[in-house]
Amino acid sequence: MTAKHKTAKRPGRSSFELALENAARKVTNWTGSTSAFALSVSVVLVWILTGPLFHYSDTWQLVINTGTTIVTFLMVFLIQRSQNKDSLALHLKLNEIVAAMKGASNRLIDVEALSERELHALHTHYQTLAQMAKRDIDLLCSHSVEEAEHRHKRKVVAVQKEEQAEQTSSPKTPSLSQTPA
Repeated sequence: MTAKHKTAKRPGRSSFELALENAARKVTNWTGSTSAFALSVSVVLVWILTGPLFHYSDTWQLVINTGTTIVTFLMVFLIQRSQNKDSLALHLKLNEIVAAMKGASNRLIDVEALSERELHALHTHYQTLAQMAKRDIDLLCSHSVEEAEHRHKRKVVAVQKEEQAEQTSSPKTPSLSQTPA
């Protein structure tokens, strides 16, 4: 076992908590191994082969049902623990990247803690930015929300100035509604 995975006693954590965490990590690692799969296939094969010996009785069926129910019950918690830990680690890594990147919006740090309503509002905001980027010539020009908004505002102002310049420089011709009949 590497030093990275050794559980050191931390303040505020009991020996029982540390032992449970260590056991859960070891069981999680083992259940994902080839030997665990081979063992489970072997148990099922032994159960099938002993069927005629026990005349396919209710007790024979109850053994496999009880065993698989217990294993499934425990595995649900191990899988959830593993997913929670992986998800938290991934979020922490992403938070570190967002915090370290110049120009990245710090509002996205710990975004997973927001309510569904707040996440939906952010999602709508980023959909709008994506639509703005699709209209841009260079899709790689947006790096952050603030930078994208700033660029978009500059572009709108530039287009408005061009339109005003075209209107003032072009000769005024009467429109069809202004010509005498």
